[in-house]
Amino acid sequence: MTETARVSETASGIQVVTEVVPSVRSVALGLWVRTGSRDETPAQAGVSHFLEHLLFKGTLNYSAIEISERFDGLGASFNAATSKETTHLYARFLDEHTDEVFDLLGEMLLESTFPDIDSERDVVLEEIAMYEDEPSDRVHDYLADAIFGDTPLGRRILGRADVIANIPVPDIAAYHRSRYTADNIVVAAAGNLDHDAIVAMAEKLKPDPLPEGVSHTMEPVHPSMNGRLEFATKDTEQYHICIGGPGIDRSDERRFVMAVLDSIFGGSSSSRLFREVRENRGLAYSVGSYSEQFTDTGVAAIYVGTREDNVEEACSVIGAELDTIRTSPVSEDELLRAKEHVKGRLVLSGESTAARMGRIARATLHDLPLLTLDEMIARVDAVSVGEISELASELYGSERLSLACVGRDEDRFRAAVAPISEALAA
Repeated sequence: MTETARVSETASGIQVVTEVVPSVRSVALGLWVRTGSRDETPAQAGVSHFLEHLLFKGTLNYSAIEISERFDGLGASFNAATSKETTHLYARFLDEHTDEVFDLLGEMLLESTFPDIDSERDVVLEEIAMYEDEPSDRVHDYLADAIFGDTPLGRRILGRADVIANIPVPDIAAYHRSRYTADNIVVAAAGNLDHDAIVAMAEKLKPDPLPEGVSHTMEPVHPSMNGRLEFATKDTEQYHICIGGPGIDRSDERRFVMAVLDSIFGGSSSSRLFREVRENRGLAYSVGSYSEQFTDTGVAAIYVGTREDNVEEACSVIGAELDTIRTSPVSEDELLRAKEHVKGRLVLSGESTAARMGRIARATLHDLPLLTLDEMIARVDAVSVGEISELASELYGSERLSLACVGRDEDRFRAAVAPISEALAA
């Protein structure tokens, strides 16, 4: 646990975690719910994200415009977000307005009346349509489908347009009652605050009890360990390509090794992929690696966007880099540079109250230890060349890599991917 982080639980079972940052005059406050798109059935695809939108549309005491005016009048910046496993409302504001902002966020979270639902349906449908027109975003969903198949982790957070267009208010309200319950809620705050005062505010939150017969048990998802290829035909200037496979879960102690590996391979401006694909050969503007961690699994992936004439060469270079990272130890210079890069990001994020709030919220929400900055830096410093090689060999094995692409010609793409996966090129 960090020196300044404290965790408490209200009488109703809501967890409260705070971190005091006395050097600032602001507070970052988030109300987090352990629910997201992986908790949806196919008939509910997108309801978590739609519900997040509806929380802003009005409560018993405030209309949508009054909510916005109230936040503006308090000098607060506010928003919300939905992921595959969480939903949260959050705000940053002057410390003197903590009570008022908390009360407003709490009312939005638990007392929404779902007014103006049809107009918000149209807004979300427009968001889905906009997303469909962004192949650089959409390709990541195709990769998730290739890895996780017809499971909640294989479906996109925005859901399906036909579900959003037709799901009735009683079904949305029932989903809200079954998921926004005390055992699923974490209140997180960082900044110039008093922990006991935040706990007292959280005591006023009165979520509905968990409906009888409803369980919050998470169904495990088993990713495919054999690669698949998905191609979406679209008349685009670039081929948008994702390469990846099952990764590690968020509690895996190797997550610090993963962070260093990612920095070496494609997560920094001096990384191998950035250097070889962009700087040395000019094959792409955007190229890099990334990872995602979930409760029971994860994703390790690469993205590149490149023009049709460059697809073959880009895939050849990436294939060669995958082979090298799998089979050859990284240099001590690379390892040191990557560690400093990861540590720098940790320290810089620690200077943001919003980042601190998000870190302690996710740790509490998913029952992970709250590590101090020094403890995290020590974990990074302890990463060895051997651990990098072992994890790279496991995650980037050609037999487990899936491929996803949005572009003009599937045959051309398939012919280009042999350096990455001969099996998927067949």
